[in-house]
Amino acid sequence: MKTLKCADAGFVCDAVVTANTEKEVLTIAAEHAQHVHGVIVTPEMAEQIKTLITEE
Repeated sequence: MKTLKCADAGFVCDAVVTANTEKEVLTIAAEHAQHVHGVIVTPEMAEQIKTLITEE
């Protein structure tokens, strides 16, 4: 299971995204970033965010 904590990406947020694949985590995280934080995740940002995904 892959996990990304929103706070690890620099937001003051308790959201945690968990999915089976890195791609799924990035998709869910991008939707969260846009709807909750008003941030559009660029391809460059996605590459940086990938480094924050952990295996649980």
